[in-house]
Amino acid sequence: MDGNGRWARARGLPRTVGHNYGAEAVRQAVKGAAQCGVDYLTLFGFSSENWKRPAAEIDDLMGLLKLYLNREIDELHQNGVRLKVIGDRERLGADVVRLIEAAEGRTAGNSRLVLTVALSYGARAEIVLAARRLLQAAERGEVSPGELDETAFESFLLTAGMPDPDLLIRTSGEKRISNFLLWQCAYAEFVFLDKHWPDFGIDDLQAAIAEYQGRSRRYGAAQ
Repeated sequence: MDGNGRWARARGLPRTVGHNYGAEAVRQAVKGAAQCGVDYLTLFGFSSENWKRPAAEIDDLMGLLKLYLNREIDELHQNGVRLKVIGDRERLGADVVRLIEAAEGRTAGNSRLVLTVALSYGARAEIVLAARRLLQAAERGEVSPGELDETAFESFLLTAGMPDPDLLIRTSGEKRISNFLLWQCAYAEFVFLDKHWPDFGIDDLQAAIAEYQGRSRRYGAAQ
């Protein structure tokens, strides 16, 4: 979800205003995904690299996150959306973690749409964490190295139990993956949009899905 700051700067507004409008785009994306019959929607909300941003901006983002968790969970729950958060929670404030845990618990039984938000997330760190978990399981005798395969390794990732993404959409004209779901996106189709995230709407999601549906996915096999 790129471009909140650039969207605001182009209008002579503070970056925080861009983040607020970006939060509204999140609401539209969730609504549109449910309307389109999408089962899983994963949003890259805050990367492990984003901790390098100015402290004031991080504080604003965390405040917006808390506001979202307080304000939107009722509607998500009523609409059958299950919320999951992946990433390094140890770097998040205790108050944020409590809100996340409460939201996850309240929506755990919902099945219309699984909304996963990546916070304080980096894909390389996730893979290292999975490897560490795997080694610990092997030390306990729960995993045999000779039986290790991709399916077994995936069970140690933060996305365990979720299907790999079919489609990755990136806004703001950026054309890179930026440490997001590196393992899981091995065969995802990519759609890049020049517009900034605050301008992203349901029509953009529908157009991206239509483009995806017109592609041929061969997974390395001959057609």
